[in-house]
Amino acid sequence: MSAPDAPIGRVDHGRLARLLGDPGCAWLLDRIRRRMERAEPLTGPVILAAPTDGERAAAERLLGRAPGGGRSLSVRLDAVDAVLRRSGVSPDGLATAVIALTGPVTLRSDARRREADAWHDAYTPLTGLCSERPELADWGEHIRVSGLVRRLARDPESARALLTSTATALRSLPTDPAVSLPAFAARTLGDAHALDDGTPLATLVHSGVRALTGFPDGTGAEWRREAWACAGLLKDALSSTVLTLGLRGTPALDWATGTGEPAVLTLRQLTRTPPRVTPPVVHICENPTVLATAADTYGPACPPLICLQGQPSAAALTLLRHLHANRAKLLYHVLPGASTCSRTLRLIV
Repeated sequence: MSAPDAPIGRVDHGRLARLLGDPGCAWLLDRIRRRMERAEPLTGPVILAAPTDGERAAAERLLGRAPGGGRSLSVRLDAVDAVLRRSGVSPDGLATAVIALTGPVTLRSDARRREADAWHDAYTPLTGLCSERPELADWGEHIRVSGLVRRLARDPESARALLTSTATALRSLPTDPAVSLPAFAARTLGDAHALDDGTPLATLVHSGVRALTGFPDGTGAEWRREAWACAGLLKDALSSTVLTLGLRGTPALDWATGTGEPAVLTLRQLTRTPPRVTPPVVHICENPTVLATAADTYGPACPPLICLQGQPSAAALTLLRHLHANRAKLLYHVLPGASTCSRTLRLIV
């Protein structure tokens, strides 16, 4: 029978407390418990470097003799077990005495197995989400193996709560029409600040949003804001803009197109009053110079043109989705080596 499985037999609690329960034996009890947790035999010596006078005296009372000189203190566990059995203090031996003094001992292997099971169960909300949204499957696997959840939550119970809230938020995304991020958090999670920057939940949901929309990796406050906006969550509806030429459908666009001038649309405008007119064909470019040249060359006769300025903004993606949903044909002007085209089209459709 391994030490942690030893039964709690009869012990003389008073004498046991005076002997092995002496404060000077605390180090010894700790060493014994650690051996029991690892299912190691309670035999052989344990050594304490630089013991105090109290620790030497406690060992002498326990063994009934001086444990020896020298700078360190060495106590043989076989000898302690024999003393406890022979004296009747603990007829069932050392393991029973330690359990009587300090409480049940759990095998570390059992503890590790229970912890592993608890962590496996903690990911249940994520498993359910990925089965419902297959487009998140790769992201879900990455979340499992990267250790991100463990770094954010630390223990299985907190991790399960975190992943439950993450799944709840992602099930409701993307939103249409767009809403403010605090309003979405309040409605979906019951806390307007649940998705504030820097919170564990915001970190996970933002990661899921990028997987859901295909938004590219990046850094910085503007990048985070644009990624949220791609899923219809607005932190700032005025900072995100898109440069256009030749579009109609609002008084401002009609005026700009009539004069052959470019127009800048904000995300706020696009989410509140998108263009009411959808042209059959819309050209897309990356460089503002292309759009400026088109304005100079064609003026009011220029066909509809949208400029992404390298990295498509949330406003640009919102406009392109609106046009795509209304059956506009999107023609992309691709420069040699440009990779934005395919990525943008994935974000649109």
